[in-house]
Amino acid sequence: MSASDDVVVVDARRLLCPMPVIRVQNEVKKSPPGTRIRAICTDPGALSDIPAWARVNGHKIIATESGDDEHIITLEVGEA
Repeated sequence: MSASDDVVVVDARRLLCPMPVIRVQNEVKKSPPGTRIRAICTDPGALSDIPAWARVNGHKIIATESGDDEHIITLEVGEA
């Protein structure tokens, strides 16, 4: 995980459900509200799993992208 342009990158490539969600959840726990987190995943299920988890937990999906067998979900951490 690294920060780039004020976005924390979570590398969840080659991980299957539920691990991409767990990786994002772990990063959210240590990030203040307003932090943007970009999850890079290869499991296509992450395109629905991470947004569903974010909605339930009060976080906002900023963007989703897919290409080259990778799926990128960017979210903004909500208030605790």
